[in-house]
Amino acid sequence: MASISIRNLIKRYGNYTVIPALNLEIADHEFIVFVGPSGCGKSTLLRIIAGLEPISAGDLYIGDDRVNGVPAARRDIAMVFQDYALYPHMRVYENMSFALELRGVPKTEIAARVKRAAALLHIEPYLDRKPKELSGGQRQRVAMGRAIVRNPKVFLFDEPLSNLDAKLRAQVRAEIKTLSQQLKTTMIFVTHDQVEAMTMADRIVVLQGGSVQQYDTPELVYERPANQFVAGFIGSPTMNFFPAELRGERVVLSHDGTAVGLNGAAQARLKNAGGKAVLGIRPEHFAVAPDASEAIEVTVKLVEPLGSDTLVHFELAGVSAIARVHPGLRPRVGDHLYLRPEPGKTHLFDNEHGRVLS
Repeated sequence: MASISIRNLIKRYGNYTVIPALNLEIADHEFIVFVGPSGCGKSTLLRIIAGLEPISAGDLYIGDDRVNGVPAARRDIAMVFQDYALYPHMRVYENMSFALELRGVPKTEIAARVKRAAALLHIEPYLDRKPKELSGGQRQRVAMGRAIVRNPKVFLFDEPLSNLDAKLRAQVRAEIKTLSQQLKTTMIFVTHDQVEAMTMADRIVVLQGGSVQQYDTPELVYERPANQFVAGFIGSPTMNFFPAELRGERVVLSHDGTAVGLNGAAQARLKNAGGKAVLGIRPEHFAVAPDASEAIEVTVKLVEPLGSDTLVHFELAGVSAIARVHPGLRPRVGDHLYLRPEPGKTHLFDNEHGRVLS
């Protein structure tokens, strides 16, 4: 069990800097998720922690030990990969026990560790099978079991659910979260899927261009995004963004002059920013009003029924946008809806850098 401290870490490939001066503190027993778009540096950072990539500058500590030059085999870390990486000619039991045998662990202890891990992952019936006889979800559990038997200080997961179908992803996702609570071990999980990040993490590291955009709990990353990038990346469907400006005592959308009802605090923030900003509204934070009084009239362009709710696509101020409405509303293409942003649920970002206005 161990904390992880990353201090002024820099990673370069030749003259290209992938991670510029990154600082991060991960507490013992935390479940941390690295999330971001492709190429943001999340897998590179994970491989650096694992010892599979060298550091160009800076320091990495696991517990109290500086591990910059320590090889992967001596870091006491277990990694679960996207492609399972199981030995096809070995039975499940042998796949899980092989690393322990190489270390010279007594056979009785190996058997006890494999039995415990198999019970945790519900794969006891498959110990005598070979990987080709297992489903994708079962293979992923075996890969996790192989990591568990080592009793490592830190677990690393590199997009382990990418090869699973949607239903199985949700199931294994829940199992990994339960596992983290049972083992009480530091875990780092890499994904590009923000739903996985939101549902699994104690804290989320949102990365872009190798830099940390926000490091916080899922609730705060969703409710109080640090900038427009985080606001647009976290949440499904993504947040709607509109150009807005203050005209007298009214807040309007710049392209067509549509008035938007914002509270006094939001208006003050807009005024302090020079009267112009980007207004962000999540699809679920539009309320449907009975008429145009203090609401925005929109024309429905597309309807996506999801069962529990319905997504309504429309255009506003020259921007394509989405609202999440109750399925009982049953909107149709061409219908007119009156939408009102929920008080206190809007976000304002500066035009130049996308920083949140606070």
